[in-house]
Amino acid sequence: MTLDLPDDSPMLGLPWIITFGPLGDADEWEPVVCGPYERPHALALAEAVVAEEQLMAVVEPLLPAVSAEEIRNEIAAAQVAAEDETARIEEADLYGDFEDTIDDELEAAAAEDHPAEPLAPPSEAELRAGFSRIAAKLTGGSA
Repeated sequence: MTLDLPDDSPMLGLPWIITFGPLGDADEWEPVVCGPYERPHALALAEAVVAEEQLMAVVEPLLPAVSAEEIRNEIAAAQVAAEDETARIEEADLYGDFEDTIDDELEAAAAEDHPAEPLAPPSEAELRAGFSRIAAKLTGGSA
């Protein structure tokens, strides 16, 4: 799972992390968080691991906050979003949104017609080069 972002999103340039966890409640273990990575590397690594194991992987941007106030604002925004999502679910029709159902069915049909090839995981050298670029971004250097 990851955010679907437009090609010009400034979030694409942020460092990304991967959180691996169990798919269901039957497995009880602490999630494993890895990163930071550049987004393409995070997606490829998550896909490679999940392809071989029955796991959940969440790929998300790491927000480099530089103050406690920024963190509080992010927490407040997440809380508002969760409340909005809860309200939307409670107001939803018993059978869901017809448009969403059709979109899901079309995506599933397209995936069956053209199965996606899993991304090849990046090499250690590619990851280390990505780490250097991330460090340079976070410290104000150039990469």
